[in-house]
Amino acid sequence: MNTSASTRTEPTPTGAPKRRLTTSAMIASIAEEGQRTTKAPFGHALARLADERPDVVGLSADLAKYTDMHVFREAHPDRFFQMGMAEQVMLGAAAGLAEVGLTPFASTYSVFATRRAYDFLCLDIAEPQLNVNVVGALPGLTTGYGPSHQATEDLAILRGMPGLTIVDPADSVDIEQAVPALAAHPGPTYMRLLRGTVPTVLDEYDYRFELGRAAQLRDGRDVLFISTGLMTVRALTAAQELAHDHIDVAVLHVPTIKPFDRETVLREASKGRLVVTLENHSVVGGLAESVASCLAFAQQSARMVPIGLPDEFLAAGALPTLHDRYGLSVAAIKERVRREL
Repeated sequence: MNTSASTRTEPTPTGAPKRRLTTSAMIASIAEEGQRTTKAPFGHALARLADERPDVVGLSADLAKYTDMHVFREAHPDRFFQMGMAEQVMLGAAAGLAEVGLTPFASTYSVFATRRAYDFLCLDIAEPQLNVNVVGALPGLTTGYGPSHQATEDLAILRGMPGLTIVDPADSVDIEQAVPALAAHPGPTYMRLLRGTVPTVLDEYDYRFELGRAAQLRDGRDVLFISTGLMTVRALTAAQELAHDHIDVAVLHVPTIKPFDRETVLREASKGRLVVTLENHSVVGGLAESVASCLAFAQQSARMVPIGLPDEFLAAGALPTLHDRYGLSVAAIKERVRREL
């Protein structure tokens, strides 16, 4: 994880320099060192879409800078609405804009969209099946600022909402392709946002985002990684490094949590490999349980290991430290796979 802008050194007892993480590492980039990145892919993708579609509008709950909506605001100031620190009002206003034929993208932190404004999303947007696209930043463990900002249970909260499409993109390529697809989708959507400096990886795998479809990024005979969100990037890195240990790992990326691509998951899970789910979300109510219920209802069995966040409120701290502590780092993934095998 890249924390070069967030560190300083201090002498050790032997005189050798030691890197110490400072509080700015709580918002460090999720990109690995040396990884290609793209700045604000959501904001730029939305601005490009608005160049082509005059119906696209943007809303923010006083967090435009922190959800990359500021890029859209600067490109289309007459189509941007600053709603202030009032997420419920923002979603209600977005519903009204959709009612008159506009296509709103409403951005805030995931914790506010799901915990604070759930009823407005449910009854104002989902029940009438309006084309409102809710964009939630800081999903899962992408901030070290503790439970007030860590949306570790947003997928669990929203999966039961009828008619809501849920997307968890892996990188900048996923985000850039998902934005026009969500705008074209007739009903309500929720997208977990990777903001700021975002890894750019999937273009190396001949990948195309398709709403409701999983994508096999690599094949392997020993282990099947079923991953979503930023954990797909980690899964790919871990798979490449596990190959050095003669462990052959396939990676199936699931960018759409709902509707779930049951057919592809059942097909790939039926091949006798260890199935490892990877998600930047609680192990309760997210990808792992989606895969498990998919297998159970199909009366299909597989040995399955969930890698995700524990069912607890997480600590505050530097992101690299937290990702190691809670098992989301590449090193932790590799160790877990070796242990299970």
